[in-house]
Amino acid sequence: MIEVEREPAAAAAIFGDRIALARRFTAALGEHGEERGLIGPLEPPRLWSRHILNSAIIAPLFPLGRVGDVGSGAGLPGLVLAIARPDVEWVLIEPMERRVAWLTEQSSELGLDNVEVVRARAEDWRGGPVLDAVTARAVSALRTLVPITAPLVRDGGELILLKGASAVNEIEAAEKQLRKFKVTDVRVEVVGEGTLEDPSRVIRGTVR
Repeated sequence: MIEVEREPAAAAAIFGDRIALARRFTAALGEHGEERGLIGPLEPPRLWSRHILNSAIIAPLFPLGRVGDVGSGAGLPGLVLAIARPDVEWVLIEPMERRVAWLTEQSSELGLDNVEVVRARAEDWRGGPVLDAVTARAVSALRTLVPITAPLVRDGGELILLKGASAVNEIEAAEKQLRKFKVTDVRVEVVGEGTLEDPSRVIRGTVR
């Protein structure tokens, strides 16, 4: 069994008094993630730095209220954010049954009463534009993501999407979709410089 990455020094500062929950979740994901088809075999040695802290560092960006995580998968970023921000209600939207089972188990075991798990594809959401913000990580390109995330967000709410180094190019490629779904003030923000070795990038935009 491949060992899970040793906890980086930054973790305790990022999670504060929630660090014990973060450790439990990371340990569980490291132990069961590959066998349950949640993470690949190369991920445990970089689980903290590449996945947990990459997700947690953006927690301060989210507003109070209800926030959706589209394609929550292993709980990255949704469960990590629910640990880091207990003052926010998180709606984890995931279509695959085995991942829904994992999300439900973990939210229960960790006592996260600010988590709702919804088995659905985002495009099948019938609740209307009721969320205050929506996030997603490693789901698809922005031009594909905008049509399935923006309709979930209330007027004046935000998209806060974790992206890689090509974020600026993704915005350019998604100009048509951003206009169609009335996403404005679209920009890339780099979060965690000076704290994380590899800072996180998010594409942010307001839905009007």
